[in-house]
Amino acid sequence: MSGLPALKFLHQEASLNPGKLATFEKMPTDALKRSLAPGQAHALKTRPDGTILDGHHRVHVLKGRGEDVDMLPREILERDPNQSQC
Repeated sequence: MSGLPALKFLHQEASLNPGKLATFEKMPTDALKRSLAPGQAHALKTRPDGTILDGHHRVHVLKGRGEDVDMLPREILERDPNQSQC
């Protein structure tokens, strides 16, 4: 067990961009996983509870391919207490 919380989608599936999904569907699974790796420009970023902040489309594609997305390494972003909440 990785000790990481399960990923939670911030956005509903219906709100995902079909063009982005089509582009990511063309990418090999390994390339998608590498693009989400910590340290990449658009790494998988989540809140401490697993809510996805960056990487929604790629995670959606990987999940559709049967990948265990909850095991993906991620950058966990803490909420800035000085930032206003909307």
